[in-house]
Amino acid sequence: MTNARNTANPIKRVSVISTGSVSIHPEHVAATRKPLYWWLFTSRRWTPPLPINVYVIEHRDGLVLFDTGQDRASVTDPGYFPGGITGVMYDRLARFDIAPEQTLTTQLAAIGYDIADVHTAVISHLHQDHIGGLRELTDAQILVSRREWQSLHRAAPELRGLLRSHIELPALRWRRLDPEPLADPALAPFTSGHDLFGDGSLVLLPTPGHTLGSLSMLVRRPGHAPLLMVGDLTYDADLLEQGHVPGVGHKRQLTATTRMINELCQANPGLTVLAAHDPGAAPALAAASRHLVATSL
Repeated sequence: MTNARNTANPIKRVSVISTGSVSIHPEHVAATRKPLYWWLFTSRRWTPPLPINVYVIEHRDGLVLFDTGQDRASVTDPGYFPGGITGVMYDRLARFDIAPEQTLTTQLAAIGYDIADVHTAVISHLHQDHIGGLRELTDAQILVSRREWQSLHRAAPELRGLLRSHIELPALRWRRLDPEPLADPALAPFTSGHDLFGDGSLVLLPTPGHTLGSLSMLVRRPGHAPLLMVGDLTYDADLLEQGHVPGVGHKRQLTATTRMINELCQANPGLTVLAAHDPGAAPALAAASRHLVATSL
C-alpha cells in the first residue's frame, strides 16, 4: 500500500518577507577587476535599495525559515558595529533602512505566523544581514554548516563580516551540519547535503564561495517547479544564469558553485533561483507558486 504521507505535498505554503532594505556598491553585486578594498573605500556609487529577504516555508513537520534578516538594532544602536577602522569598513560596505515594523517577529505576524511557530531556521551564512533575527528565535532550532561555524572561530572574524556578539547568544539551540551523501541523481551535480525532514522536500546543499560554509536550500513540491534559495551566492538571478559572480567572496569558488547551480537549473527547466537581496525574487516566487508544472526533481 502506498504511504499517503510520502505522496502528499508536505509543503503547504512558501512565502518571502523582508526585514528592511540595503544599498551596496555595484562592484559588490557583480565582480570587476578592482580589488575589494579598493572599490570598498573609493566607490561613490550605491545600488537602489535592495530587499533583505527571509524565506518562510510551512512544512507539515514545522515552520522553517531560510535566513533571519537584519536586526533593527543595527540602525538604532550606535554600539551594534565594531569601532575603529573595522567600523569604517562596515559603514562603507552597506547602508541599511529598517522601519520599526520590519522586525522578523512583526513581518511573520503580517503573514499569519507567530515567532514561536518557527521550528527551524536555516542560516545560509553568518553575515550580519542573515542572522539579525536570531535573538527572536529562542524557541527554534538554528542550523548552520559546521564549516561556517568553524570560520566564526578563526582569527579576526569581524574583518570577515562575522559579529560574534550577535551570533553566540544565550539560549539559542544551534545545530552544526556536516554534508552527508545524497543518493539522488536528480540533484546532480550535487552529491552531498542534508535532507532536512527526510522526505526530500527541503534539501540543504553546500554552495561555498561567498563564504566557506555557505548553504543553499532546494524546495521541492509535487506539481511545482523547484525553488532554490541561495543566500548571497548571487544578488541577481539573471546575473547568476549568465555566469557572473559577486564581488565579495572567493572568486574561483564562486565560479565553480555558480557553474554547478546552472547545471542543476539546465537539467530542471523552471527551477527558480531566489537570492537574499534580489528585487526580482518576490515576483519570481509568486509566479512559481501560481504555475503547476511537471518536474523531474
